[in-house]
Amino acid sequence: MTNTPGTGRPQPVEPKADKASVRRHNLSLVLRTVHASGETTRAAVAARVGLTRAAVSSLVEQLMESGFLVESGKTFSGQAGRPGTVLKPAGTGPAGLGAEINVDYVSVCVVDLTGADRVRLTEPLDNRAAGPARVLERAASLAARALEEAARDALHPAGVRLALPGLVSGGTVRQAPNLGWNQVAADRLFAAALTALRPGPELPVASDNEANAAALAELWFGTAGETRTFLHLTGEIGVGGAIVVDGELLRGAHGFAGEIGHMVVATEGRRCRCGSYGCLEQYAGQAALLRAAGLAPAVGEPAEPGNEPYGQWASGARPAGAAPAGVAELARRVQAGEPRAVAAVEEAGRMLGLALSGAVNLLDPETVVLGGIYPRLMSRLAPAVEAELERRVVSGLWSRGTGRLRAASESADAARGAAAVVLRQVLADPLSYAP
Repeated sequence: MTNTPGTGRPQPVEPKADKASVRRHNLSLVLRTVHASGETTRAAVAARVGLTRAAVSSLVEQLMESGFLVESGKTFSGQAGRPGTVLKPAGTGPAGLGAEINVDYVSVCVVDLTGADRVRLTEPLDNRAAGPARVLERAASLAARALEEAARDALHPAGVRLALPGLVSGGTVRQAPNLGWNQVAADRLFAAALTALRPGPELPVASDNEANAAALAELWFGTAGETRTFLHLTGEIGVGGAIVVDGELLRGAHGFAGEIGHMVVATEGRRCRCGSYGCLEQYAGQAALLRAAGLAPAVGEPAEPGNEPYGQWASGARPAGAAPAGVAELARRVQAGEPRAVAAVEEAGRMLGLALSGAVNLLDPETVVLGGIYPRLMSRLAPAVEAELERRVVSGLWSRGTGRLRAASESADAARGAAAVVLRQVLADPLSYAP
């Protein structure tokens, strides 16, 4: 409560909820409950949310008429009474579209209300060789193709979420050193390119850091959601990071928290694209790893045939979780015990452990999750990381073999996380997305 100026009388901070807003809230409550359960009954929803069965039935009927829920058979509790009808989220209707733009590929996916990845398109591309407008046009073209495929399955994305490397705020990429982008109005450029490619109403576009999107995918689709407080690192050309605390992203004062790739691990070390020296990604990023293993050229030298870091995938398009040619070859050489490859991965692990030990001491997470290219290298990477964590983390909780360091789930990537953010908006207010 606050006082009305000049009267001393208290007044409400916000207006009282009317019947329409209460029903709007309860529609979201029921839909989110069914979504979280996967499959459930009206009676179970009523018990979970504290509404009467009659009220839940009315809300469910509206959600079914609007295409958010469907019925699927009967369930028997073993107790007296009629069997309940199973409710589950619809596999058609509202969906989310996520588009990840990274240094060496663009990936888009459409996720339905059940959480299933329904459309996935990925193209390899050296995005440092093209300007921002061209890269965003390519991403919009891929998104338009995904929308066409989704429409054939009666899916209608409610919006687009971009996952971008670097500092992202207010629809603008403030700085993306590995792309060479500065002050790029990514949302506006992408939206204009997408609108030019497809008829119909303009889809809302928003953006976030790609490591944040990957961490949310891990939280919602992976096994890290069991812990809900974790650090998430994505190893790509650079190294991205995100911090999840009690199921929520820790964004910082300006939305830039988690930039672990630019933590300094060697004060007099290599020059980074950000302008500093000795940043983590200069020792543990994809380009640095391939170079140390002899699979990528030094500056000005040609790459070995077939091992270019931006080489095509065998299918011509990178599936979710697939590695570019250089990374796949690095993983093969590590598995075979090739000394130079093993040394490169172990040194990267040491540097990762050095950076992570400071972050763990500061934030006290339950787990650290390594995504991007790192899961393919865990056999040699993880022991080197754990050795540093064991040596440097003061709590004593990070000794080797505790399981606190683990690979990201295969089902969790930035494009899927970005699409799921759109879905969360639908779940929060289904009435706004009803046909």
